[in-house]
Amino acid sequence: MADYDLLVLGSGPGGQKAAIAAAKLGASVALIERRNMIGGVCIQTGTIPSKTLREAVLYLTGMSQRDLYGQSYRVKEDITIGDLTARTSHVVGREVDVIRSQLSRNGVALLPGMGKFLDPHTVQVSDGSGQERKVTADKIVIATGTRPARPDTVDFDEQTIIDSDSILGLEKIPRTMIVVGAGVIGIEYASMFAALGTKVTVIEQRMRMLDFCDTEVVEALKYQLRDLAVTFRFGETVTAVERYARGTVTTLASGKKIPADTVMYSAGRQGMTDNLNLEAAGLTADKRGRITVDSSFRTSVEHIYAVGDVIGFPALAATSMEQGRLAAHHACGEPVHEMHALQPIGIYTIPEISYIGRTEDELTEQRVPFEVGVSRYRELARGQIIGDSYGVLKLLVSPEDRSLLGVHVFGTNATELVHIGQAVMGCGGTIDYLVDTVFNYPTLAESYKVAALDATNKMRQISMLTD
Repeated sequence: MADYDLLVLGSGPGGQKAAIAAAKLGASVALIERRNMIGGVCIQTGTIPSKTLREAVLYLTGMSQRDLYGQSYRVKEDITIGDLTARTSHVVGREVDVIRSQLSRNGVALLPGMGKFLDPHTVQVSDGSGQERKVTADKIVIATGTRPARPDTVDFDEQTIIDSDSILGLEKIPRTMIVVGAGVIGIEYASMFAALGTKVTVIEQRMRMLDFCDTEVVEALKYQLRDLAVTFRFGETVTAVERYARGTVTTLASGKKIPADTVMYSAGRQGMTDNLNLEAAGLTADKRGRITVDSSFRTSVEHIYAVGDVIGFPALAATSMEQGRLAAHHACGEPVHEMHALQPIGIYTIPEISYIGRTEDELTEQRVPFEVGVSRYRELARGQIIGDSYGVLKLLVSPEDRSLLGVHVFGTNATELVHIGQAVMGCGGTIDYLVDTVFNYPTLAESYKVAALDATNKMRQISMLTD
C-alpha cells in the first residue's frame, strides 16, 4: 500500500490546483514544498509580487491621474523601495494564508522540504535540517516550476546585476537601469521602473518586442514607454557587463558602452528539475529543464504527470492552474472537459495589454478576410473620468459570418476587459450580440459596443456599394 494516492511536488498554481482537485475527488493527497516557498515562485517572487509592485507604482506615482491633475502630480514625492515592498509583503502574506487554508480544508498533507525521486513511486523529502523521510504514492504530479535563466558569463550579485527574482531585494530605486531582454517580464519591469523615474534602457537582440502581440498595440506601448524616457536598443547583443564601485558598464556587440546603476537580466526561464533525480523515475528533461507531456499531462512514465511552467509554453499562472486540475482528474480516472483552445494573454506593463484570438498579421498571412472595429478610451465617458486618453479596444470581425476572430485591448483594465470578448468567442457569438447589448454607462466595457458598431458600419458601407 502506498502512503498516498497522489503526491504533488511544488505548491505553485499548477501544484495547488492538482492537489485540491484530487482531494475533492476523494484521493488521499500530499504536497511537498519548502517552508519559505508556499505558493511557489508565483506567490513568492513572480506573478503576485510583480503585479502588486505594479499596483503600488501606479498609485504612488499618480501616473494614471496625470491627465487630470497635470504631469507633475504625485501621491508621494520620494518613493522608496520600502514603500513598494510593504505592499508586496502584505499581499504575499495574505496569499500564503489563503493557500495554507485551502490545502488544510481539503485534507491535503503539506510535507515541508525538497523532494527527489528514489524510484518511480518513491520520493525522498529533505526538510533542510538534516531530517529526511520517504513517501510513496500511486500517482505523482511534478509542478516544480522554473527559475530565471542566468548566463554563466554574468556575475550576479543581487544588487547591481540582478534577475527578476531578486528585483524585490533592491535596497534603493536605481537612477538608471538596463533591462536585457524585451520579453514579457523584461518589459513589465522596464515600464514599472520607468514610471518611478528610473532612466531605463532595454536591450533586445531581436528587431522587435512582444512579436506575438498586435503590431499596433506594441507600437502604442513603445510610444508610451518612450514618453517615460525608455530607450530601446533592438538588434543588439550584450557581450559583457562589468561592475564598478559606483555602478556597471554594459558593452554591446556593436561596440556601444552603456553605464547604469543596475542591470536586470530577463533571459528566459529554466525548469527546476535538476535536483529531482528524474533518472530514478525513468524520466529526462531537455536542456531548459522542461519535461515533455501528452495531452493529458502524462509524462513518458504512465503514473507520473507534469504541469505548469516546468512543461514549457505557455507558462502562465492561469493555464498552469487549469493544467493542474486536468492532470488530477486524469490521474484519478475522472472524466473531464479538455482546456478550451481560446486562452487570453495578459501583459501587466504600464499601460497593460491583453488579447485573445488571432492578430491582424496572422489573419493576413492566413488569407482570412476581416474587418476592424475600434473604440478609443478618450471617446468614452469612463475614459475621461479615469484620465486614460491612450487606451484602445480593437475587434477583428469576420465579414462572412460576423464572428469575432480576435480581441486586442491596450490601456486601463485591459486584462479584465478581454474576458467579455472571450465569453462571446467561446460561446460562438457574433458581433451582433455586442451591437444589441446594453452595457452599463459610463464603463470601459461600453468600448465593446462602440467597436462593434464601428466594424458593423464598415461592413455595411461595403455591402451598400456592392449590392
